[in-house]
Amino acid sequence: MLNQVAEGVLIHQSELLQNNTAVVQGRGGVLLIDAGITGDEMVCLANDLRQLGQPVTAGFSTHPDWDHVLWHAELGEAPRYGTARCAALMQDVRSNADWKARAAEGLPPEIAEETPLDLYGLITGLPAETARIPWDGPEVRIIEHPAHSPGHAALLIEERGVLVAGDMLSDVFIPMLDDFTNTNDPIEEYLVGLRLLEDVADDVDVVIPGHGSVGRADQVRARIDLDRAYVHALRDGHAPDDPRIGPLAKPGWEWVSDIHEGQARSVAHREVRDGTSG
Repeated sequence: MLNQVAEGVLIHQSELLQNNTAVVQGRGGVLLIDAGITGDEMVCLANDLRQLGQPVTAGFSTHPDWDHVLWHAELGEAPRYGTARCAALMQDVRSNADWKARAAEGLPPEIAEETPLDLYGLITGLPAETARIPWDGPEVRIIEHPAHSPGHAALLIEERGVLVAGDMLSDVFIPMLDDFTNTNDPIEEYLVGLRLLEDVADDVDVVIPGHGSVGRADQVRARIDLDRAYVHALRDGHAPDDPRIGPLAKPGWEWVSDIHEGQARSVAHREVRDGTSG
């Protein structure tokens, strides 16, 4: 089911992980951002768009996590864009002979049989200097940043006042940081991403997170502040005061606390490894 969240902008939400697919209406069709996760849901979305007389004319994946790079043949053969780094990572994944088996192993068991992988990760990378998505519709600004995942990008639909945030600013998921085993600094990278989103916050009336509920203008900065407070607590070794984990977590989402515990252990391990613990 499509629900309108702003003029010319609709969302379709998955059942299992509350993934939000954003649909931006253009002159000859729609831009589809993060298409969904199960075959049935993507077919439902395709049918809804057909009933509206709105073919998919372009797609975009906000980042290279499995649940943001899926597609279904019913959605058509429009170009599917992403950042250059997102596309390169997907090309690398698909270059392995057993890529499909590896991708299937990473799927939640509840939907493993329902998630089509044939078109997984077929992303056209946009050059690094590309500021806007090339399509026939409202201008959509690309805000690439290093938070959460390599090649991550938020999208700002400026004339609609809508920010599609990718896997940030969620009311159900805490900030999930990039791999702590790498040589990068995932905490600082996340803070960089938040600063870039904060730079455009005054222009945002609606924020669409990758998962969870849509936020309105008065919630945009509150969500940025909540994410930043969580990351600071993780960095400083404090227990976060965060409603997304612990006893205040949304019913059915208590397992997000396990993600936090894993991240806290990873931060502590990294500090010991790098000799930065107090």
